[in-house]
Amino acid sequence: MSEPAVPILMYHSIATAPNDATRALSVAPEAFAEQMALLGDLKITPVSTAQLAESWRSGGPLPERPVLITFDDGYEGVHRHALPVLAEHGFASTLFVSTGWLRGAYDTGGGLDSMLDWDQVRELADAQAEIGGHSHTHPQLDEIDDDALWWELLRCKEIIADELGTRPVSFAYPYGYSSRRVREAVREAGFGQSLAVGNALARRRQGPYALRRVTVRRSTGVEEFTRLVEGRAIALDFARDRALTKGYAMVRRARQVRRKAIRSRV
Repeated sequence: MSEPAVPILMYHSIATAPNDATRALSVAPEAFAEQMALLGDLKITPVSTAQLAESWRSGGPLPERPVLITFDDGYEGVHRHALPVLAEHGFASTLFVSTGWLRGAYDTGGGLDSMLDWDQVRELADAQAEIGGHSHTHPQLDEIDDDALWWELLRCKEIIADELGTRPVSFAYPYGYSSRRVREAVREAGFGQSLAVGNALARRRQGPYALRRVTVRRSTGVEEFTRLVEGRAIALDFARDRALTKGYAMVRRARQVRRKAIRSRV
């Protein structure tokens, strides 16, 4: 019997008029509503990241056709446009917030567009959205030193716990990149599971700290979305993305080698 695979959908901004920085990874509100209606029509059941990970750890049951709906960064449109649609369908979701990008006392000014405030995050949490961590300032975690990495993880976790009264148990890597060092730090910081990108279906054998997701973007039409949630032709749909990612990974590895060489000479 083949191992069950679960589509984890990665959204960012849900916006009618996104800015240039977020346009490619934004989704129009009308398209998002159509996509959620399609999940209902196909009898696909959204679960949270924590629910999926716990089921795979314990062997507990999942719905017959599970899917994860995830949002990265913390854009205001998730509250304005996505929340009413999710509530209408009774769908669970997971919002991964970069705490230094949200409006409020911890805002570092790094947000790429209009961002959520903490009252809106609490409303999302009250409406079946699991709130997970996405670092504090959204750096490429595998390119910062140990002290900075540890601070990004713990600061994010601390702020979410203070604002919501519960500690986040799930994490998503900014930009989707990680390394063994980063994954170990995420685990040691107390997160039980973490999501990458990879543009592939999530499988238990990937391990709880490298679960893959598929990107939903402004150009994702109904036919492609249907293939994503049904797990069909994903490799073909994301062939170009994978080629670009492979090339950039080589560049990143070369940078890491240079940084290690520089540190060893200091």
